[in-house]
Amino acid sequence: MGSEVSRNKWLTWQLFKRDFFAIYRQSFMGFLWAFIVPMVSVGSFIVLSNAGLFQIGHIDVPYPIYAILGMAFWQLFSMGLIASTNSLVLAGSMITKINFSKKSLVIASVGQSVISFAVQMGLVCLLFVYFRRMPDPAILLMPLLMLPIILLTLGMGFILSLLNGIMRDTGSVITLLMTFLMFLTPILYVRPSSGMLAAVTSYNPLYYLISSMREMILTGTISEPLGFALSTALSMAIFAISLVIFHLTETRVAERI
Repeated sequence: MGSEVSRNKWLTWQLFKRDFFAIYRQSFMGFLWAFIVPMVSVGSFIVLSNAGLFQIGHIDVPYPIYAILGMAFWQLFSMGLIASTNSLVLAGSMITKINFSKKSLVIASVGQSVISFAVQMGLVCLLFVYFRRMPDPAILLMPLLMLPIILLTLGMGFILSLLNGIMRDTGSVITLLMTFLMFLTPILYVRPSSGMLAAVTSYNPLYYLISSMREMILTGTISEPLGFALSTALSMAIFAISLVIFHLTETRVAERI
């Protein structure tokens, strides 16, 4: 499977370029959407906090840095998962006419979220300059820090893209679920210390992956290393199992699309 993915690097790159230009070709705002979406979400939480309707919690860094950094990692996951879930269905006509590795479609779709992530990290760098703060040198480990969440996104994307080929409602459900999950995961606020949300967060691997990466960039440390290690192991297991399942079933994808 690894050699197959390696052999199809050129095809994956071509599919990535096709999707990339298709997204921005007829968009007036273009890359600005990568800034607008997280800023609107962060602005909503600031308004709710100032109105006394929501408690963000105590944060040692300026809130825009904390929130935009969390949103960048969250959207790396959510945008990648939504795009990969729809990748096979959107390429239906090509799949029925040409025999090629369907893994390339899923991998190329996740690549779009990596570009958006890079744009948002540029905004984070500008915020560091504006607030006269310095990120920890661990920010240089960014490609390594991104790996667990990319593996989780790809793993879930492989399975959900197959399910979406069978039940087209899957794509719509995942889009709705991402909004709900974003508010359920402490990305724009500090993890509560008690209550139902605190208990739910204890079993949420996305919380450990996102908060640990954010902590590494802000402080160079991880406050919950066990949770991060278990979440990373879970991401690797989901990726490996999903890749095997996708490899064994992709030859029958054309029958379902």
